[in-house]
Amino acid sequence: MTITEPALVADSQEALGGRFALSALSAGREPAAPETIGRWLADFAQRAYTTVERVPLDRLEGWERAPDTSYLRHHSGKFFSIEGLEVEAPGAVVPRWCQPIINQPEVGILGILVKEFDGVPHLLMQAKVEPGNRNGLQLAPTVQATRSNYLRVHGGRPVPYLEYFRDLTGRQVIADVRQSEQGSWFLGKRNRNMVVEAEGEVEVLDGFRWLSLGQVHRLLAEDDVINMDARTVLSCLPYTGAQLGAALGCDGDDFRSALVRSCVTDRARQTLGDHLSWITDTRTMTEVRRRPVPLDGLTGWRLHDGEITHEDGSYFRVIGVRVTAGGREVARWSQPMIEPCGPGVIAFVVRQFAGVLHVLVRLGAEAGSVDTAELAPTVQCNPENYARLPRPELLDVVLGASEEQIRFDTMLSEEGGRFHHALNRYLVVEAEVEAPSPAFRWMTLRQLSGLLRHSHYLNVEARTLVACLHSLAGRQES
Repeated sequence: MTITEPALVADSQEALGGRFALSALSAGREPAAPETIGRWLADFAQRAYTTVERVPLDRLEGWERAPDTSYLRHHSGKFFSIEGLEVEAPGAVVPRWCQPIINQPEVGILGILVKEFDGVPHLLMQAKVEPGNRNGLQLAPTVQATRSNYLRVHGGRPVPYLEYFRDLTGRQVIADVRQSEQGSWFLGKRNRNMVVEAEGEVEVLDGFRWLSLGQVHRLLAEDDVINMDARTVLSCLPYTGAQLGAALGCDGDDFRSALVRSCVTDRARQTLGDHLSWITDTRTMTEVRRRPVPLDGLTGWRLHDGEITHEDGSYFRVIGVRVTAGGREVARWSQPMIEPCGPGVIAFVVRQFAGVLHVLVRLGAEAGSVDTAELAPTVQCNPENYARLPRPELLDVVLGASEEQIRFDTMLSEEGGRFHHALNRYLVVEAEVEAPSPAFRWMTLRQLSGLLRHSHYLNVEARTLVACLHSLAGRQES
């Protein structure tokens, strides 16, 4: 009997890194400055829009209170529910608390379709309206759909381009990994982050546009243009390797060269194996106990004027909205949303060691984290919530940074389908600081990219900042 050895398949991450470097340097198939794309978005916004009206939670059409738990749920049993959660985290700054939380157990699809034009990969981006977006319309992935949406539980129109991500037979899959979402507001939420390459003709529908990675990166520097779902998929691109370094160039002694070296070099303060042991040990030793509790019985929370609010007005509130939309699969619906009390500050502190940029990450647990703890930004908080709590470590370093230290600074929205006007100031600050506690570690972007090929290592805020750092690598110093 003859046994045929299976053909070996090479890991193409290095080659892909070089291809996406070319895309990052490209002005695009249809060169367009951010203001030109802005006009395209504004034109589309005349046809695709949302009108959002706040309504009391007990008047939401299609939603009901569960008689035993008072959870707020959709009458179909699909989509998501607002539930009550009690959390105990011994040793944490706040060792015990209660809160409302979104339970959406479905795994949705966030997918970007890639196609090569004249040797340069382009990304098919979607102009998408979400009721929680401050400006209504933002650039989203090609496909952004919950399982209930793409199975058409709502009875709406089919999701465009879904077939490229549901049937992968014969397709080049560039990235495919389940990633978490906001652990402070979601209970174990995950979405499938995908990048798939298309061959042959692809019809460009109304509201979609092929953009180079360079165009997307420039738009990422604009307030509220690239939505959260696009940012998390962008972070999963294989933006690493020697070919990327050769294309972008990293021979100088400036910040950008140190950043590119961080993407390509194996030289780091600690090995990835050391970091994995640290993460595993922390997850093993960290105790977070969660217990479901009735929504009406949450200590410190109350139903007031048709909204669920904290008794001291901090953190966030649960509100109800009625939405009328144009250019979407469904034209009218109602839903609860989480609305934060003020904007947050989310920042990576970075520093060069031996000419290689390192990122200071923090390993921390959140109420809804899938695997106890994930790597988070150096700073991730709403400063107003800490009036009676110890200030987060390095928050004052970030807020007190000089103009020369700030390498990235943009206001970005979180997911507009579940959060209403959830704005955060995303920063990258270069500072000569030390890790303030064992909860922090210096890592390179190459190491972070290696972890992003696997599930539940970086939280969604850290993934946004990885995408922001990648956007700086293709820019030439002025």
